[in-house]
Amino acid sequence: MLINDFSVGPKLFVLFNLVFSVFSFYNVGTIWAHEVDIFRTWKLIGQKEFRDAQDKHSHKLPWRVLIPVGLSLLGCIVLIWYRPVNSPLWCLWGVPFCQILALILTGAFWERWQSHLADDPLGSKSPYLSRILKMDWVRTVLINASGLILLVWTIIILT
Repeated sequence: MLINDFSVGPKLFVLFNLVFSVFSFYNVGTIWAHEVDIFRTWKLIGQKEFRDAQDKHSHKLPWRVLIPVGLSLLGCIVLIWYRPVNSPLWCLWGVPFCQILALILTGAFWERWQSHLADDPLGSKSPYLSRILKMDWVRTVLINASGLILLVWTIIILT
């Protein structure tokens, strides 16, 4: 539904966009934490401590990553139908494209590497951790692009 003015549920529309933006930018912060801190710190952990650190990290993923990513994706899909009339098509489709591509690549590569890393006795010396460190920037770029498109979209709508 296109919103020509704010007569159709203005409070709901503003609240929805605010929540969606919060989750999108939360995801930007989370991906940077993983990129520059978490995975790189794992290289410094000894073999004995590595498994414990990775297990603790894995148990936090549903609350810290998966739920916010899911809510952000849901939000950008809902915005396809419930959006301001002056929404540029490249913004409308750019946000979900970046998020869905990041999820597809995560399932195809990073999730598998994480799974192999969990079983690798080499721990912090594992080639799977090296792969994660070399390639996680792709996911970082996609999540940041999604947040940037959302920011530009918001500026366009408000001006």
